[in-house]
Amino acid sequence: MVDVEEIKLDVLERMDGFDDITDDDIFECIDESIKEYGEKVMMSVKERIEARRQLFNKIRGLDILEDLLNDERITEIMVNGPYEIYVESDGKVKRIEKAFADTQKLSDIVQRIVGNVNRRVNERSPIVDASIRGKFRVSIVLPPIAINGPILTIRKFKKGLMDIDSLIELGSVNEEIAEFLCEIVRAKYNIFISGGTNTGKTTFLNILSNFIPKDERIITIEDSIELQIKGIGNLVRLEARSGNVDKDILVTIRDLIKASLRMRPDRIIVGEVRGSECIDMLSAMNTGHDGSMSTGHGNSPKEMLTRLETMCLFGMDIPLVAIRNQIAASLDILIHIGRLRDGSRKVLSICEVLGVKDGEIEMKTLYKYVEEGEDKNGRILGKFVKCSELKNTGKLRAAGIKNERKC
Repeated sequence: MVDVEEIKLDVLERMDGFDDITDDDIFECIDESIKEYGEKVMMSVKERIEARRQLFNKIRGLDILEDLLNDERITEIMVNGPYEIYVESDGKVKRIEKAFADTQKLSDIVQRIVGNVNRRVNERSPIVDASIRGKFRVSIVLPPIAINGPILTIRKFKKGLMDIDSLIELGSVNEEIAEFLCEIVRAKYNIFISGGTNTGKTTFLNILSNFIPKDERIITIEDSIELQIKGIGNLVRLEARSGNVDKDILVTIRDLIKASLRMRPDRIIVGEVRGSECIDMLSAMNTGHDGSMSTGHGNSPKEMLTRLETMCLFGMDIPLVAIRNQIAASLDILIHIGRLRDGSRKVLSICEVLGVKDGEIEMKTLYKYVEEGEDKNGRILGKFVKCSELKNTGKLRAAGIKNERKC
């Protein structure tokens, strides 16, 4: 049996002679070490190729995570300490046999991840979110917060951009809803997308952005880069800084929203609101930046509004009725998406925000998804139902969109 760890030690010794080592240099050291090892231990061609791949992953890559990251069937990786790894594949979560050698090895990988994006994570600052290679989002939690060792949760960005036709094909929307979404984006309605964890909010926001006219100036603001907006030439992407490398360079979502207002945006897209930045986002929507969009965690449209109220209260000490007026004046459409028990994702409802009535935010449902049962394979059956017509059609008229189909 090939002892990869023994070969690795020899490779590391050879690498000591390099000041600024490249990938080609590493492969050269690996090949020399494998050749020398092969003189002592019989190795087949297949074993040599596999050892070469494993060694590079251990030295330059992310060790056993590399194979998981490259497996297109896997959408999420959950590392619960060094010896317990789960993956999500085809909508199902399962534990796999792979494991790290020990806690120190996992800790080394964690530091390699955050080091590549100029972040730092340690006992004093044990939580960090980052993007890996622009393809994956990783959330890291270290001891003493994480009791059983370092915790990594890696979510892969969708490979190949989806579009509205993809959603129709998957049954996430129907053609009528797709047409409606196109129209309200083009007409610059302010849109908020709500849903639970892993329901596809960011993917849905990416798809809606495809309807934005290509001559507009768009500014995106995110905690960690996830949005993949294509086709917009005048696009500015801003990413918050947690300040865990140097507290003097802390840059929050609130800071970025305020800065973006001085950058002449046609629309502002905030990847997700989680706290006090909510009040700044709503203010931007209500001060000449129509067509702005964002997402947030909520289990229903009504609950999402309640969470928005709470987040605004964190950001400003003003009466609740004033906050409700601000929300109602800023948001036009609230889209709620969900993941059903069969793993499918649907637009569950589209609501119009009408205003404030008797001190409460008033909404009406325009479309909703109604379950009708299950087939023999457990797949949920249902249909999209139109509940009412859009009341506030002023933006549609201003954009020259009437009843004719232009999308």
